[in-house]
Amino acid sequence: MNLSFYEAQLALVPELPLLIEQRYQMLKLIKASGPVGRRTLSSMSGYSERETRTMLDLMKEQELVHIAKEGVSTTEKGIEVLFVLHDTMEEKSGRRQLANELAERLGILKVHVVEGDSDDSPLTKKLLGMQAAKQFRSRIKGNEIVAVTGGSSVAAIPSFMQQDELPNVQFIAARGGVGEEVGLQANMIAASFAESCHATYKAFYYPDTLSEEAHAVFQHEPAAKEMLELYSRTDCVIHGVGDATKMAVLRNSSEEEQQILQDQQAKGEAFGFYFNQQGEIVHRIRTVGIQMEQLQDVPLVFTVAGGASKAEALLSYLASAPSQTILITDEGAAQNMLSLM
Repeated sequence: MNLSFYEAQLALVPELPLLIEQRYQMLKLIKASGPVGRRTLSSMSGYSERETRTMLDLMKEQELVHIAKEGVSTTEKGIEVLFVLHDTMEEKSGRRQLANELAERLGILKVHVVEGDSDDSPLTKKLLGMQAAKQFRSRIKGNEIVAVTGGSSVAAIPSFMQQDELPNVQFIAARGGVGEEVGLQANMIAASFAESCHATYKAFYYPDTLSEEAHAVFQHEPAAKEMLELYSRTDCVIHGVGDATKMAVLRNSSEEEQQILQDQQAKGEAFGFYFNQQGEIVHRIRTVGIQMEQLQDVPLVFTVAGGASKAEALLSYLASAPSQTILITDEGAAQNMLSLM
């Protein structure tokens, strides 16, 4: 009998793979939520408080976590362990295969799938943000113009970029802000990105009550012309995708506009454009921002959205998305998207 070293380990400690999986997931939870209290960690992980305490004590002994009054957080060594184990753990979970199949069928550059469903778990949305931050950092050179949209998925990214120093990067709103909650508006999120990684940002405010005539005039204002010039030089876009019906309600769209979306069978929204199931633009809001044709020439495009309920919206946008798109999503959305294709 010629056992490999790993097979010999399993013969001696058959529970080893399970222990590694449990501690990896716990460390990942701490990275996404820390500093976090033990009780909260126990609730999020599904382990009892006693099991959680045992695991944390072991990880503290190995200098993977730091336990303080404000809660538990990962150490530099803990972050490195997560980084080294990531590819192997993703392969074993089946998420890597899921992501590869989705990327191939969608015809886009890359898909990354995090565990869980954003519809059911706020933690999953944090994991989306953590993965998006990781992918952004790995591909950015450090002198780009980066346009970001509003929305909760994109808003979850900046908190995972606090170790970065990108003084020559400029963040801008991908379009003028309209009806969203203040903390989820593109201008606020661009400012959060800049603050997190010591970069610069430029705000752009578009009055959302302008008539068609006033909109035409506004585009010739110095502030609008400056933003249009920046959009033409944008190197990277980070954006979310919304459900068409929900976005129309969120923006306080008129009954007439909502009826148009219903008649045109709009499924998804991005950048103020509404898409049907085939990826065709069926409606757009009046604003100043990045145009869909410009997106084709942007070298880096990150689409960040999750939740099984977003599957149709994602498919409608991705049907005509640029081939260089990198999708960051979760298992809930990914599995539902494949079932609808």
